[in-house]
Amino acid sequence: MSDIETLKVEIRKLSAKATNAKMNLHDLSEELPVNWTSILSVAQATHDAFAALDAARKQLTALENA
Repeated sequence: MSDIETLKVEIRKLSAKATNAKMNLHDLSEELPVNWTSILSVAQATHDAFAALDAARKQLTALENA
């Protein structure tokens, strides 16, 4: 499998992880004020997931344009 194809597979996995993190944040917001103490950790996990996805997408763009 080429580097581009491998990266596309990784992006699909990261996208699923980011979507899951987004839903966790959404679910938490609907339950507030219950579990308000977990806001920072859930938000950080969501931020990290989307940052990783964004970095992988930029890497893919760079590979495709090389």
